[in-house]
Formats: sequence, C-alpha cells, structure tokens
Amino acid sequence: MIPLARPPLDDELAEALERRTDTLVRVRADVSRARKEWNAARPERGRLREILAGMAPGIERCMYCGDSLGTSIDHFEPLKEAPLRTFDWLNHLLACSMCNSNQKRDLFPRAADGTALLIDPSRDDPYDHLRLVLNTGRYRARDRRGEATIEVFGLNRGDLVMGRQHAVPRTEAMVMARRAALDAGDHRRAERLMNSLLHHPFIDVLYAMVRAAASPGAAKVMEPEVVPLLADPVFQGMMPGSRRS
Repeated sequence: MIPLARPPLDDELAEALERRTDTLVRVRADVSRARKEWNAARPERGRLREILAGMAPGIERCMYCGDSLGTSIDHFEPLKEAPLRTFDWLNHLLACSMCNSNQKRDLFPRAADGTALLIDPSRDDPYDHLRLVLNTGRYRARDRRGEATIEVFGLNRGDLVMGRQHAVPRTEAMVMARRAALDAGDHRRAERLMNSLLHHPFIDVLYAMVRAAASPGAAKVMEPEVVPLLADPVFQGMMPGSRRS
C-alpha cells in the first residue's frame, strides 16, 4: 500500500454525481435503492473508472494490494454502511476482485468512537500505520488501523508475500541499472527504467525501500549500494508532500 493523490473531478462529472446524490437523499435511499441507482449510472461509473485508473499505483493496479489489476470501483465505506455516499468521489477507490469481493466485502471495522479503522490510501500515508518488512515480504502493523487493514484486505496472504519477496531484488537491480545508465549518459535508458519501476506491480516495495533508506539499518535490509541511490529526488518525489495532487 502506498499513498495516492486524488485529483479533483471536472465540473461536469462532479455535478452529475451531485445530482445522483441529491436523488438518493430525496428518496431517503436504503442500500437496495443505492445499489440500483449505482448500477444504473453507467456513464458516471465509466468516467470514474478512468480517473481512478490514472491515480492507481503501477498500471491500474489495485489500490490495496498493489498486485492485481484493479477491476472494479470499491466504495471504501460500503453501501451497506453509508448508502448516501454511493456517489461521493471521496468514497471511491479502485480494487481487484480478490481484495474487494473476497476479502473486504462489506467489512468496515470501526473504533469505539465510530471512526473508521481501515486505511484509505488517498487520505492516509499507509506507512504511518503499517510497515513492509523487506526481508520477509510481510506487512507488520504499527497500530490498530494497521492491524485492521492487514486483516481485512489479507495483505499478508501467501501470493502477495511471495510476490514482494521476488520484487525486492528486481527493484534493487533496476535502481542500480538506472544509476549506471545516468553515469554513462544514457538518459533515455534511465528514463525507461524509472518508468518501469513506477509501473510494475508491488510498487509498495520501492516505496518501502525509499522510506527505509534514511534508517540506520537500511544496508541490512537491502543491498548497501542501493541505499544512497534512493536519495535521488526522483525517488524522494514518491514521499507524501513531494507529489503533486
């Protein structure tokens, strides 16, 4: 999981979603009516899907696991919990079928005060609540929100753990190859490698490496020669506050 920048909607789509919401409010829609209205809003759903695909990690990857293709629009706060948020742009994320239909479903754990426990990568920096342990490929929770997110989305399921383990050496090799290309003056190759780094699955591995590079023990969890390379502004641009929203 990595933080994602949510762009503003164009006026036409924003107004269309507002009209849809006004209808739900007017009829005091329950979850059944909300789902019916959502299924009928094909043009709006198509345009939302395009925008979400553009803000997703990698190439239209799931915003939760970062591995599989994002195939559907997930209502972060489920329709069952908040039918009037059906057309709320801030409640839409792109998810794969495994994370959305098999893992999360209608689960939406809350703290005792009612606040949501799941991490919304378009609002939160997941790194504040969970950490990716690079030498195991597993996520470790830092607080209750991290625990809930790992459990609900199954972030430590076997295929994801193995995929991250394999992504670590691949990412290290590409970071070093990019540096070598720059040193050789081959900026075209360096750019291609950077694009590949940013668009392959498990970009959360690269993000975890960038975050870990400033730690004293960074050379113990990744190749020592990779650590200083991650100070490059192009990698630091992945950090919250450095990216344009």
